[in-house]
Order: sequence, then C-alpha cells, then structure tokens
Amino acid sequence: MSNRPLILVTNDDGITAPGVIALVNIMKPLGDVVVVAPDSPQSGMGHAITLDSTLHIEKINIAGQDYEAYSCSGTPADCVKIAVNEILYRKPDLCVSGINHGSNSSINVIYSGTMSAAIEAGIEGIPAIGFSLLDTSWNADFKASEAYIRSIAKNVLDNGLTEGVVLNVNIPKIAKEDIKGVKICRQAKANWKEVFDKRKTPQGKDYYWLTGTFVNYDKGEDTDEWALKNNYISLVPVHFDLTAHHSIQKLNTWSFNE
Repeated sequence: MSNRPLILVTNDDGITAPGVIALVNIMKPLGDVVVVAPDSPQSGMGHAITLDSTLHIEKINIAGQDYEAYSCSGTPADCVKIAVNEILYRKPDLCVSGINHGSNSSINVIYSGTMSAAIEAGIEGIPAIGFSLLDTSWNADFKASEAYIRSIAKNVLDNGLTEGVVLNVNIPKIAKEDIKGVKICRQAKANWKEVFDKRKTPQGKDYYWLTGTFVNYDKGEDTDEWALKNNYISLVPVHFDLTAHHSIQKLNTWSFNE
C-alpha cells in the first residue's frame, strides 16, 4: 500500500467518457487513483440509488492504463457506495467527480449525477469535488482547466473541507488565457422553463420529449452564473443538510391541534 493520498474518481457520463479520463490524468500527480464509474451514461440521475435490481462491477483494463478502474452497472451514487464498501482498501482521502460534459451550475446541481456522486462521498465523510465544463461535446477540450482543477484538488487535500460541505466547480468553455481565475460563489437563483414536445408513435400513442430553456432570475454579481459569464471558474460550497434552519422559528409558532 502506498503512503500517497488515495483518490476516488467517478462521474456520470460513463467510464469511457473523455472527461473522466482527463480527470484521472490530472489527479495522478496528487495521489493513487482508483476509478469506479458507471458502465453507461447516467446524466440527470440525481441521487438515485439501485434498490430493485442487482449491481455488477467489472475490473477493466485499457491499453496504457496505469491505475485501477472498475465499471459499475448502477448510478453515480451507487458507484461511490460500492467503491467505499467493496472495492477500496481504505476510505479515500478525496473523491473527485467529472469532468462532466456540460454545466452543473445553479439549479442543475439538484439533477446532476456528477454532483450526487460528490455529495454521496461527502455523506461518507470523504472530502469531495464535482467538476463540470460548459461544453456538452463528447470531444470537449479539457486542457484549459487542468492546472485549476489540480490546484483546487490539492487545496482540498492540504486544507480539508468543512464537515458536510462538498465543492461544485464549473468551468467556462474558453481558452486558458481567457480564464480570469477561480471565484468563490453562491448558487444563482435560476430554473428551467420546461416544455414537453408531444409526438405520436406510428400506432397513434402519445409520447413526449422533455425540452426547455434555462432562465437566470438572479442579477447578483456573487453567483456562479455571473462568474461563468464573466470568464471565471465558479466554485460553490454545497451542503447536503437540506434543513431550512431559518424557517424553524416561524414553524414553531404554528398550533397543531388534534
């Protein structure tokens, strides 16, 4: 066993996605890397876990690969659970998820399989970061952000994270020389205006495709959306305690009579 940090790498685009391979190469100078990732794309799965069917893992070998890698038949959250409980010889020092092909800023964090994997690691007490590039292309270029990703990961390894917090990092699709740096942000108040494209099968049965438009309602200059539009990498600390603490006092004024 090595004395170097143990780094778990996962994602939601699948174990063959260029983003996860890029992330592995960025992490290798920082520690010993083990990959556990879905065997097929799992985008938009959120924090789903597999309860009603079996899970399968398979050790895979790719030409030139110098790290351990396992494909998992489950969701991104499943990948973290099974890595911690069945694959790894000890708890990782860091879990990194991504690099996602596409944005996970603002409200997208709720739906994101990338971030759900990071959040699952956080629940397990593992410092965790989700990385996303605002480029949905399979052939996205991750080189511009490599140094920043490694620097953020090294900071987490060196300094740790507040208990219950994981990092949501989004990277604009721009050239390296145009990136202004990393900005610590809050999540923008934004949402999707959804539209269902209704169609008919040849048999006359209705079916639907979910489409929509992303709308940012937040004019603040301290948000992830503002940072990304202004050529910064956004870094949002996210916590998985969903308690609305500010609402407790008001709710305690209610009367609950039988």
